[in-house]
Amino acid sequence: MTVWITRVDPVEPATGPLHGLTMALKDNIDLAGVPTTAGDPRNDQPAEHNAFVVDRLVEAGAVPLGKTNLDQYATGLVGTRSPYGACHSVFSELHVSGGSSSGSAVAVATGAVDFALGTDTAGSGRVPAAFNALVGIKPSRGLVSAQGVMPACRSLDCVTVMARTVGTARKVLDVMATFDPDDAWSRRASDLPRGRSTRTPGAAAVIGVPDLPLELDPLHEQAWQETLDQAHRLGEVVKVDVRPLLEAAELLYSGPWLAERWLAFGDKMVDDPAVDPTVRTIVRNGAGLTAAEAFAGFDRLATLARASESLWAQLDALLLPVTSTHPTLAAVAADPIGVNSQLGRFTNMVNLLDLCAVAFPGPARADGLPFGIQLLAPAGHDNVVIDLAAVWCGEPTRSSEVLLAVAGAHLSGQPLNHELVRRGGRLAFDARTAPEYRMYLLEGPRPGLTRTVEPLAGGPGIAVEVWSLPAGEFAGFAATVDPPLALGPLELSDGQRVLGFVCTADGADPDREITEHGSWRNYLA
Repeated sequence: MTVWITRVDPVEPATGPLHGLTMALKDNIDLAGVPTTAGDPRNDQPAEHNAFVVDRLVEAGAVPLGKTNLDQYATGLVGTRSPYGACHSVFSELHVSGGSSSGSAVAVATGAVDFALGTDTAGSGRVPAAFNALVGIKPSRGLVSAQGVMPACRSLDCVTVMARTVGTARKVLDVMATFDPDDAWSRRASDLPRGRSTRTPGAAAVIGVPDLPLELDPLHEQAWQETLDQAHRLGEVVKVDVRPLLEAAELLYSGPWLAERWLAFGDKMVDDPAVDPTVRTIVRNGAGLTAAEAFAGFDRLATLARASESLWAQLDALLLPVTSTHPTLAAVAADPIGVNSQLGRFTNMVNLLDLCAVAFPGPARADGLPFGIQLLAPAGHDNVVIDLAAVWCGEPTRSSEVLLAVAGAHLSGQPLNHELVRRGGRLAFDARTAPEYRMYLLEGPRPGLTRTVEPLAGGPGIAVEVWSLPAGEFAGFAATVDPPLALGPLELSDGQRVLGFVCTADGADPDREITEHGSWRNYLA
């Protein structure tokens, strides 16, 4: 089978959190000096620049080894729609690898690389992860920049990461998840809806499972029943109505989003031997969709999203199989569109409904093939589903980390930021304090935040960074804080309370107030 489209020589890795980890890139993601084919050999011009995420990963020490095969133009969940050849699961030469990120999954599963990037618009990262017993993280839409990624359906496209462990995949996501002002679809983590869990710390997670039969093939059904028997390891399990989600999944290839694919690469869908005939048939259907049909699709999706809101009010995550079957290459060849549609039943709706997801191995099927399961949650709850996946896989979680708001010398790029980094801290999100906080200039120089009784008129609060610090490192870090600063409760503009740098009353000199600047960076400027 053809896993690689282009190989490149490894380079000396940079120093960083991913130092020396090798990676593969799905060949719809730009790597400078290498063509981005998207599975079409007519696209033979080398990319001028790396994709945004590739730059981030290389700067963090990752080493690209090449570009991998895919369902052409990222249109498919099977891994067979490529003029470079089909991929199969590493567990069976008769069964598909899953797509469209087929080569990326196989490169990781065979041990050729430590991790790989794919894209996941309809499930194209999770399905191949499931068919090759990998972890596949599909982040919230916009959390990872898609600049330098050839679009399939631009409003829904997500860069995804596949690895053999949750820990490796999460480490890669931490590096990739950076706001990109040059990507119109990029979103700041702090702006994502319900961006942080509202569950009481220490409380058991509430996991939803479908209240209806899922029409799985017999071997998948047996593995799913074993999954349900084991689901209690994640917390309290409740049955919920998933019909709105399943109906939303049907919209992806029957609604206006097919026209978005036509917009992205419809001009390539000509009668040419290089064009996969199934991809051409699917995408050409988008050419005739009208604006009226588009708005009808948007309206139906909004109705289904509203119908599913109550589900997320009671759950931390929803547990589903990734697919309903694991088809053979022969079955796909006999019915390429029908089998592919079947594979997207539990994945297509995730980006449409603005959810995040992580796929990971469940109990193996009786025939030895892997059975992939996934956890879904609203956008911004990426760490919730990743933590739960880690629990299932017996890996460490981040539940023992402390959120700490910093406003001065510990900000990214400032003189004391290394104190957080060397203790394993990571930037979780940008935020602002509640409007009651004032900022004063202290000796150092450094800022001090003090809460007042009344909010400032029109005050937006003070800009802070919220860092996640391993709990075991917190005491040592706290010992470095000199008066009149102290670590204490600090309320953010969204009502969340975290620990943060606050100033005792003796440091709040009215003659040295700098609240008007709104941030320490603004004051320094």
